[in-house]
Amino acid sequence: MGAQWGDEGKGKIVDLLAQNSDVVCRYQGGPNAGHTIVVGDETYKIRALPSGIVRGTPCVIGNGCVVDPEVLIGELDEFERRGHPTGEVYLSGNAHLIMPWHLAIDQASEHRLGKLAIGTTRRGIGPCYADKAMRLGIRVQDILDPKILRQKIEVALAEKNLWLERVYETEPFDLETVAAQYEGYAQRLRPYVADTSLYVDTALRDGKRVLFEGAQATLLDLDHGTYPFVTSSNPVAASAATGVGIGPRRIDRVLGVTKAYVTRVGEGPFPSEIAGPEQARMRELGGEYGTVTGRERRCGWLDLVALRYAVRVNGIDQLALTKLDVLSHFAELPVCVRYRTRDGSEMRDFPAHQSDFHAAEPVYEVLEGWDEPLDGCSSVDELPGAARGYVDFVERELDVEVTLVGTGAERAAVLSR
Repeated sequence: MGAQWGDEGKGKIVDLLAQNSDVVCRYQGGPNAGHTIVVGDETYKIRALPSGIVRGTPCVIGNGCVVDPEVLIGELDEFERRGHPTGEVYLSGNAHLIMPWHLAIDQASEHRLGKLAIGTTRRGIGPCYADKAMRLGIRVQDILDPKILRQKIEVALAEKNLWLERVYETEPFDLETVAAQYEGYAQRLRPYVADTSLYVDTALRDGKRVLFEGAQATLLDLDHGTYPFVTSSNPVAASAATGVGIGPRRIDRVLGVTKAYVTRVGEGPFPSEIAGPEQARMRELGGEYGTVTGRERRCGWLDLVALRYAVRVNGIDQLALTKLDVLSHFAELPVCVRYRTRDGSEMRDFPAHQSDFHAAEPVYEVLEGWDEPLDGCSSVDELPGAARGYVDFVERELDVEVTLVGTGAERAAVLSR
């Protein structure tokens, strides 16, 4: 799972771990998440499918996810076109469908908020989860019966069209058009619908290795993130149990993925954000543009206060530190080790209250940089002294072992202990 604000390189780490896994499961989020995997000359940008699909590992989309059928079908078709079989993709019947009105409401709501906008991807994720909580949602299992699907669309449109016309002053949706569109999607997706909770439980009982893949990250968690600048689901590790339908004691290891620096997409406070031209330099060196939206990511120095919080709320056992190579171009590397509060005191732990976090200023410890490429290293021990010192510093401060270190975009550019 992601230990920062997302975009930490989880896709590549999942792809790496998938080679030794029997099943890979997505447990929350929707097509607002983008995972990029580079294999030789091939680049895969994934939004709906678990990243294990690139390895050909059986993949589960759990009940905690929301599904845009058009996006999912597009990815299935794309992977089949590129020679990857999709016969072992299992889609939970309890996952919720993103409907056209969810996208319309998401876009209209952000526009209406103006300067107070949250900075969503405008993919309909929040409105879909809201309907789920209000028990008005349309689930994947509803596509199994054309009559039920049409009835649910009709009931939903009776309310949603009123909102669209009277509140958001935008065009309503036509029942016949939406029903025909989604029946077309249903015909393509029906073979993939399964009891994924049972499937995963059976795999675990058979002694198979199951990998749970989170979307977004800790600081975007609906409960534990920097609310309201968060996503609409729970990316934290505990959510893997509810998002797939297994008991929490079945999870035996938690791997947090963090960049060697920090990025953030969208609005919200960001204590260690880099000021001045160094931020643009970091963005270009790291290729920090959203996989889903193409938006520029805000860049900052590594924040160990926030990372320590992620270790706590997820129970992280091990860390994967990605994109260490990006830091090869900086002579000095500030690392945020404490926050300074409004009263001048300093704290190592993440503030419990939003107002304190908004006002927090970073306190840095400056580490020595290095000006050597990392692509020739085959293990963590072969890193340049300053780069290895950077990894060791993170371990000491967090009291968590860094077991994987990313040194490039390629699938093989990951070093282990």
